[in-house]
Amino acid sequence: MKKVLVTTVHRGVFAGEIEETQDIFAKAMPLQNARMAIYWGTTRGLMELCESGPTSKSRISAPADIPMLHDITGIFTISDVAWAKWVA
Repeated sequence: MKKVLVTTVHRGVFAGEIEETQDIFAKAMPLQNARMAIYWGTTRGLMELCESGPTSKSRISAPADIPMLHDITGIFTISDVAWAKWVA
């Protein structure tokens, strides 16, 4: 599974896992083991969530599988260090 951060047209920011074979150009896709960034709490913007993960000020939702996430605007790779903080 590939760890990614996904943004949506509705300003949603989600971290989760997609299949390695998932078409990353799709405007809708399933997202497993997903969490939503309710409040980023970063000092270096959205990309900080991908590089080093949520901070102590971030507010992250409980995990859930999303059978189909619609209206995707961006997909970003999440580092292993960042993913460990997302799932902590």
